[in-house]
Amino acid sequence: MAEAKGLSKPVKLKSDLAAFLGETELPRTEITQKLWNYIKSNKLQTRSENGQPENAGKFIVADAKLLTVFKNTNATSKSGKVTDLRNLKEGETINMMQMASVVGANIE
Repeated sequence: MAEAKGLSKPVKLKSDLAAFLGETELPRTEITQKLWNYIKSNKLQTRSENGQPENAGKFIVADAKLLTVFKNTNATSKSGKVTDLRNLKEGETINMMQMASVVGANIE
């Protein structure tokens, strides 16, 4: 069997994400899938920035559990866009497009 590469290759999770997911290593694809499963099952999506959870939309509402993972995010993309969620508070939202930065900031 071929060795997993790219997004399918398991990566080591930092402590907060490992505690959240109950795993120490996972491929990026599974990390993202498990985060989305949690978000959807807990109805943590909204159509408006800092809106109330309504289980649909492009914004993710940070609950206490997600906040432990989100607060580790301070990243700059290749295009220069900064994603700094260190001061995010419970009930505030992030754009779903920031999930890649969240995952990247929580792996080693």
